[in-house]
Amino acid sequence: MNVNPEAFRTAAMAQGLGEADLNPDPVLQFQHWYEDAIAQDLPEPNAMSLATVDADGQPYLRTVLLKLYDRAGFVFFTNYDSRKSHQIGTNPRVALLFPWVALARQVHITGSARRISTTDSLRYFATRPRGSQIGAWASPQSRVISSRSLLELEVAAMQRRFAEGEIPLPDFWGGYRVEPTEIEFWQGRDCRLHDRFRYRRAAGADWTVERLAP
Repeated sequence: MNVNPEAFRTAAMAQGLGEADLNPDPVLQFQHWYEDAIAQDLPEPNAMSLATVDADGQPYLRTVLLKLYDRAGFVFFTNYDSRKSHQIGTNPRVALLFPWVALARQVHITGSARRISTTDSLRYFATRPRGSQIGAWASPQSRVISSRSLLELEVAAMQRRFAEGEIPLPDFWGGYRVEPTEIEFWQGRDCRLHDRFRYRRAAGADWTVERLAP
C-alpha cells in the first residue's frame, strides 16, 4: 500500500471521473472510493455528516460514523432519545456527506432513515469496547446536564451495575439505516471544473446516472 494522499489527490484530479469509470451499482462505486480513502490512511474515513430537519424546518448537522453498508443502505448507531432521533421520527428524510477533502472527493447521499432490527443492533453493540457500551448506558444524549462530573458519576454507577458479565443492549440505543434515493460522487478538478455524477432511482426502479455541472 502506497500511502500518499497528496499524490493520490493530484492523480485523481488530473484523471477526473467519467461515466465509463463508474460502476452501474452506486454502492459498489462507493465501496471503491471508500477503500481508496482507507488505503490512503485518512483519519476516520467512515466519518459522515448527517443532516436532519426538526418539526419547525430548522436543519441540524453533525458527524456520525458509518458502521455498516450494503445495497439496502448506510448504517449508523445512536441513542434513540437523542435530538437526531427525535428529528428522524418527525421527518425521516436525511442527507449524508463523506467529505474526503484530502483526496478531492465527496460522496453525497439523500434518502430516508429507518431503525434497524433489535437483533442487528445487538449484534453490533456486542462488538463495541466495554467502555463504549458503558457510555451508551450512562449518557442521556442531547439532554442538558449541569456538569461533566455528573456524567462521570453516572459512568461509575453503570460500571458498578455491570461489573460482571456481558453488558446488555439498552432499549434506547440502536441503529438507523439510511435507504438512499440519490447518491452523488464528486471528483475535484482544476479550475473548479469538477466532475459530478448523480445516481437516482424511483421506488422499485433501477439506478440512472446523470452528469451534473460543477
